[in-house]
Amino acid sequence: MTDRRYDLDWLRIIVFGVLILYHVGMFYVSWDWHVKSSRASAAIEPLMLLSSPWRLTLLFMISGVATRFLADKCSLGKFTAARMGRLWPPLLLAVFVIVPPQAYYEVVEAIQAGAPLTVDRFYLRYVTASGDWCDADGCLTTPTYNHMWFVAYLILYTLALLPLLPLLRRAPKALSALIAGPFLILTPWLVMAALRVTLLPIFGESHDFRTDWYLHALYFGVFLFGFAIAKHEPFFERCMRWRWPALVIALASWAALIVYFNAHPDGVDPPDWLRATMRAVRELDAWCAIVAAIGFAHKHLSAKDGPARRLLTQAIFPFYLIHQTVIVAAGHHLDALALPLWVEAPLLIAATALGCWLFFDMGRRVPALRVWIGLPSNAGPPRAKNQNTAEGARQPSGG
Repeated sequence: MTDRRYDLDWLRIIVFGVLILYHVGMFYVSWDWHVKSSRASAAIEPLMLLSSPWRLTLLFMISGVATRFLADKCSLGKFTAARMGRLWPPLLLAVFVIVPPQAYYEVVEAIQAGAPLTVDRFYLRYVTASGDWCDADGCLTTPTYNHMWFVAYLILYTLALLPLLPLLRRAPKALSALIAGPFLILTPWLVMAALRVTLLPIFGESHDFRTDWYLHALYFGVFLFGFAIAKHEPFFERCMRWRWPALVIALASWAALIVYFNAHPDGVDPPDWLRATMRAVRELDAWCAIVAAIGFAHKHLSAKDGPARRLLTQAIFPFYLIHQTVIVAAGHHLDALALPLWVEAPLLIAATALGCWLFFDMGRRVPALRVWIGLPSNAGPPRAKNQNTAEGARQPSGG
């Protein structure tokens, strides 16, 4: 074993990239979001559903793996300080600097429908929770973390993990029997399906950490699972062997979901038994997509290291930190230009990519800013040219 998994580094980069493109897509679909294109439609919603069932579940699992590599290198106190030091500053920066523009455009566009609102007056009301910005769907609560709920949940799960560390380090032996052969698919799927069928109707998905008990059960569960199997090579080998069957099952499940949603649009309620069945199908899609993704990454990316991986491993979390603000602001102003969609959408993607890169590049070059964008406060001395590649990449990826 090396002291990190290059396959999961690449997979984390790819999945965060998919997430950023997904949020660009959220500007154009009919689903509720912070701001919307005036030409939003259901056209690309089937494409969006290709990743929505599994994307965040996989990211929490990878976060569990990264947490294990860090926890095995240092004492409990140093581990806790390292994780909190990498997660809290970006979350605070997001709540008070990065997210407010998202809330501003949401208020201007959706709640006040373009009514004048000065930035300074908005910010004062934002930080003091005195906005009283409400519409038919409810009120906007501020200050808020918006897309950074992912980081807030990682903080909670890391703290909850601490008393479980000794048990989880022994867990692979028990897990190995539970996920042997076809149980690699069946066992996790049955757990995920049971959670969705039983808890989702009660708690929904709110991203409010105080009430989000369905997602806590799911995401904390896969976070712990990732921590437990991080160094259990048979799991990754099984995913590699099952990658093609898992991919076929995931695509078949996705097709079934598309048929289901087309047959039951908003306002057309399915029978309870069918709704429960399709919730289980959604989780089959999710878990099989995760197995396929891990399997293909393990097959093709385990030995792929180099400058590109090291740069993107650092860059992807700052990209995630800033991307949604860029999309919201750029989308709002591009929509006002009424450009053809075939011009506007590539421009929005390009603006997002450029904004992400500039944010990361500025943050990494200014020592005082590094910790605030999730990077180590000290970049460290340059590596010797003949230094072994694996030894040059020992710090597990943040998040």
